[in-house]
Amino acid sequence: MDSFSSPSGGSSGQFNPDAFKDQLKNQLAQAYAEEFLETMRSKCFDKCITKPGTSIGGSESSCISRCMDRYIEATGIISKALFSASHQ
Repeated sequence: MDSFSSPSGGSSGQFNPDAFKDQLKNQLAQAYAEEFLETMRSKCFDKCITKPGTSIGGSESSCISRCMDRYIEATGIISKALFSASHQ
């Protein structure tokens, strides 16, 4: 189905703005989630894994866990601030 088809897969060729918006929202949400996970993974890995080896030690595992928690928390705070500012 292309971006301009009806969501039912019909071949009427008519533009369906609601289906287009939904598809765009889904694609943006997926891209954001992928970027978020990759950024979190790279930042926490770089910070916590100082000597890569065949396994992750306990302190490295704890560091990664704390790093991910802080990154998620910070992102939530920023998102709330941005959304509350945009609705005022």
